[in-house]
Amino acid sequence: MKFNISDPVSGGQKTIAIDDENQYRALFDKKMGDQFPGETLGQQFAGYVFKITGGNDKEGFSMRQGILKNGRVRILMKKGHKCYRPRREGERKRKSVRGCIVGKDISVLALSIVQHGEKPIPAITDKTRARSLGPKRASKIRKLYSLESKDDVRKYIVRKDKKNNKKKAPKIQRLVTQERIRRKKAVRKIRLQRIDATKKAVGTYKKMLEELRKKKVDKKAAAKSAKKDVAAKPAVPKQTGTDQLSLMTH
Repeated sequence: MKFNISDPVSGGQKTIAIDDENQYRALFDKKMGDQFPGETLGQQFAGYVFKITGGNDKEGFSMRQGILKNGRVRILMKKGHKCYRPRREGERKRKSVRGCIVGKDISVLALSIVQHGEKPIPAITDKTRARSLGPKRASKIRKLYSLESKDDVRKYIVRKDKKNNKKKAPKIQRLVTQERIRRKKAVRKIRLQRIDATKKAVGTYKKMLEELRKKKVDKKAAAKSAKKDVAAKPAVPKQTGTDQLSLMTH
């Protein structure tokens, strides 16, 4: 079985092959995430503590965390699941993955150093390697280098070497600069101006509605008073034809 040992502190990584099954038999039935002493793999790892982070079986199927089985299973996968990349939107597919329990069929086991021992491991912990990739988020860069809020994080990003002695820097996420602050202030000012204009327009509209309502009430009151005046006047009797003849004779 091969063991891919990595050190997150120094950045070193190395694959070690152990042919004697009696040496790593104690790892059988352990799960991903379990820790074990380094003496299990040999006295050269005395004092070290390793953590199982993954692995592959002899056919190349990778171990999947959460599948408590010492073997291979077929599970239905969709977008967002590990070991699967959908080709269409909304696609689901049943694929084979290896369980997270270590067994005889494992060919490569990935280990991470949790605790260092007294003697350094050659090509792993004997020297510190430069980071090939660094954090991109501004807050994580400040946390890595213990920077303050006034420090410029753009000077501390990890750059990758390219051709022609050029270096490529990643785009910093959530970076707050003076230009960004100025833009936010300008946007906020425009938004406040729009709010004030809307408030003024609403006030003008309400005032117009009040004037229309008042005119309507006054018109209604005037019509009502005119109706009352007409009703208060004495009724004039109508003259019939006989009345008109009598008047003419007189």
